[in-house]
Amino acid sequence: MRKKTAIVVGLAAAATLAAPLPAGAAPAHGTLAACPQLDKSLAWFGDNRAKLQKMIDERGTCSGQGGPRPVAAFDWDNTVVKNDITDATLAWALQHDKILRPKSWKDTSKWLTPAADEALTRACGTAVPAGRPLPTSRNTACADEIFEIREKSQTMSGAAAFAGDWNHRRTVPAYAWIPQLFAGHTPSALTSFARKARAEQLAAPVGSTQTVGTHKLAGYVRYYEQQKDLIRTLKAAGFDVYIVSASSEPIAEAWSGGVGIDRKHTIGIRSIVQKGRLTAGIRGCGDVPDGKGEALPYMDGKRCLINQEIFKIKGAKAWERQDAAHRIALGAGDADTDVTFVGDATGAHVAINRNKAELMCRAYDDADGRWVTNPMFIDPMPRKSGAYPCATSAYTAPDGSHGPVRRADGSVVPDQVDRAF
Repeated sequence: MRKKTAIVVGLAAAATLAAPLPAGAAPAHGTLAACPQLDKSLAWFGDNRAKLQKMIDERGTCSGQGGPRPVAAFDWDNTVVKNDITDATLAWALQHDKILRPKSWKDTSKWLTPAADEALTRACGTAVPAGRPLPTSRNTACADEIFEIREKSQTMSGAAAFAGDWNHRRTVPAYAWIPQLFAGHTPSALTSFARKARAEQLAAPVGSTQTVGTHKLAGYVRYYEQQKDLIRTLKAAGFDVYIVSASSEPIAEAWSGGVGIDRKHTIGIRSIVQKGRLTAGIRGCGDVPDGKGEALPYMDGKRCLINQEIFKIKGAKAWERQDAAHRIALGAGDADTDVTFVGDATGAHVAINRNKAELMCRAYDDADGRWVTNPMFIDPMPRKSGAYPCATSAYTAPDGSHGPVRRADGSVVPDQVDRAF
């Protein structure tokens, strides 16, 4: 799962962006100069800091325009931090024998294939009673199968780990599978695992790696100072700021406090809890009932949860783009899993460039002139060779097929070349 977790900045009042002031003109209310300022010592790409400051000055309660507080929403992994907190937590759990053996691996996901069930049963064995910890710190084969399925949705032998039907803009089985793996633990226990992983990841040198089974992966996580500053400034300017993450919510909660976001403003995958313990069930959204992960904070699912949890829009309407008064002012993400809610923002769409096709097609097309495209702040991706296939295959349809990226008016976005790297 790469992704990602999200923070949302939405505006509940203004329907249009305030017109920029003419050069040398005084602010209409004499208050813009008093708005909190982004730290000029922190580097942003091009004129991105100025774009964001302009949006803050115009949309914040500091502008003196009155009305409800504007909202901002951020994804988490590789948007607010470098690297992936779910990977970090799963790695820590496997290294410390925290995965409880299920009665059957089939119970962990409705989409798990017989091949994956067989591979996990063979690698992890049946000697450990159901509900007891698997010795994954010593059983390399078991740790490998779990991490390979998490990372590539396939077994170590290359067989598909998930199969069946799902809406590819609302969920992905591999993302749902991580909180499902922690069934049997309390939510507070999962948060404690994430906190311990957090401490190790923040202490590890930038660039370090770790090994899980035979898998090598990033061994450090860092908060982006620019995003910490942006969140701080938004809050000081009167914005209501949220995290919207595709991580398990108890995992995201272990990290969000590091940027001043509390649990009430942290939205993630919400497991169903019974008798105080996590289950393989996951809360639905809108008109999608609770189930096994049919609706996650993933692509269109992030929009649904923002609409439902922040703007209190219920039922099937929660999946729809709302009027400007019921949308976030600022949205920030780094991947196609974030593209819908980031695109919904009315003031600024912050796209952290990880070469993800649909997001970058929309960012570089910049249809409304409000996209703020920035390389990763730590170890940025090199420039993508060739063009993003915007006109042909960058869009993922609900059935998993691919097609052209289209603007709101139905016109096709032409192929785009990388410009922020």
